[in-house]
Amino acid sequence: MGMKAEAFRGCMMARPMKSRDVCALPEYTRFGACGACRTKTKPDIVMTIDEYETIRLIDVENLTQEECSLRMNIARTTVQAIYAEARRKIADALVYGGMIVIEGGNVRICDGDKQQCRRQGCRRANECPRHPGGGECRDHQDDR
Repeated sequence: MGMKAEAFRGCMMARPMKSRDVCALPEYTRFGACGACRTKTKPDIVMTIDEYETIRLIDVENLTQEECSLRMNIARTTVQAIYAEARRKIADALVYGGMIVIEGGNVRICDGDKQQCRRQGCRRANECPRHPGGGECRDHQDDR
């Protein structure tokens, strides 16, 4: 091993984490068992926005992990790991009565521009300009 290789041995820098594309921020960010927020016997369970998005895409929209990875612009194995962690946190809250707080994560929020979003089913592309972030609005469809 050469002198340069010896100098850098053990000093490998981790690859920077890639942002995960997320359609929109969750409307609700706190969930818990009745009384969990009052007793505060257990610290909050923090679920990141990308963990929330994998639950939404796989369990609500019934996408496969491969389809989810394409929407979020990350590897399928990364989706698998994020999804497993999100489900572990949900199970912990259900079994032990913890409070889930959704926040943080390395995400890029869709701005509703289908070119940036690259999705046909973009929720933000149809949102009401009077209610940004609120999804599609049937009250003001004629005003657009």
